[in-house]
Amino acid sequence: MIRENRLKKLAHELSSLGFDGIYLGPSTDLEYISGLDTHPDERVRGLMISKDAQCFAMTPLLYKEEMQNAFGDIPFYAEWNDHEGFTDAFRLGCEKLGLVGKKIAFNDGVRAVDMLAIRDTMDIQLCNGLKVLDPLRSRKDEDELDLLREASGMVDKVVYKLIDFIRPGMTERDIMKMIPQFFEEAGCYEMSFGPIVASGPNGSMPHYSGDKRVIEKNDVIILDLGGRHNGYCSDTTRTLFVGAPTDEQKKVYETVRRAQAAGEAAVRPGATGQDVDRAARKVIVDAGYGDFFFNRVGHGIGLAVHESPFIIEGNDKPLEPGNVFSVEPGIYLPGKFGVRIENLVAVRPDGTGEALNHSPRELTAVKNG
Repeated sequence: MIRENRLKKLAHELSSLGFDGIYLGPSTDLEYISGLDTHPDERVRGLMISKDAQCFAMTPLLYKEEMQNAFGDIPFYAEWNDHEGFTDAFRLGCEKLGLVGKKIAFNDGVRAVDMLAIRDTMDIQLCNGLKVLDPLRSRKDEDELDLLREASGMVDKVVYKLIDFIRPGMTERDIMKMIPQFFEEAGCYEMSFGPIVASGPNGSMPHYSGDKRVIEKNDVIILDLGGRHNGYCSDTTRTLFVGAPTDEQKKVYETVRRAQAAGEAAVRPGATGQDVDRAARKVIVDAGYGDFFFNRVGHGIGLAVHESPFIIEGNDKPLEPGNVFSVEPGIYLPGKFGVRIENLVAVRPDGTGEALNHSPRELTAVKNG
């Protein structure tokens, strides 16, 4: 059902930004306001919300029952059938809310072609609503924080299972296939993203997407994985060793471990996303590996695996209680190996950080290496 407290906060945000309304297509924004977790397709559906906290639903007849179950008793359902097209229904909904000729934001759950169709058939000022909900979604309440803690505990259990499972001779694909099963055993039945299993030289590519390499003795393996628990995502990265690491591998790993710890420690009253990025990055730069760390230190997380706030140079906005984000520095040596360590951190009411992940950050070898 529509979450009235969130609806009212969003209406206030619309007024402060000078928008008369916002249209939310299928997205985590829509899920945040209504609880409806649905995917985009060619049939336009979603929720329009005015700055007066009034709303109407765009409802293809194909999805009518689903939408009514999700939204409940709202003022108006703008229904349309496949042979009719959606624009007349959209216009009627806007008339009901007094939004014709007004300034309307659209979020990223709406296709550009559908926005163009609206523009061409009615008097409306279309605006970019990508970040309208960021201030609301980035400040998690206690219920959301508890779900994120639970989700993070589940992914920690999966990491321990992988430490016991991985051995030389299996492929990256063999490991990837087991990750969903391990999540289910931990009580989590949906992945928040496709896992990364990057072994040996593949680990130098931060978002490696292959799966064919065979695990060898003395490999370094990056595991990046997360599940979605009651809508809220986990995300963690651990780097494991198969057998004894070389001196170079130990040096790189220890540098990343110290950088990750420094990033977490930088979460304190008044700190910004930029401060956390700089604290972690300084450790890697000072160790001489600055050229091999080329991405932001972290990203916010919640209903989406990547959301505000972003932990990056240039983000000088102070972190707020309820913010939850990753701290995930890495070093990536082309053709050799990579190391990344990632924890999720929540900002407490006193401005300090609470680590949500508790699987080992010290150098760890798989049991069967």
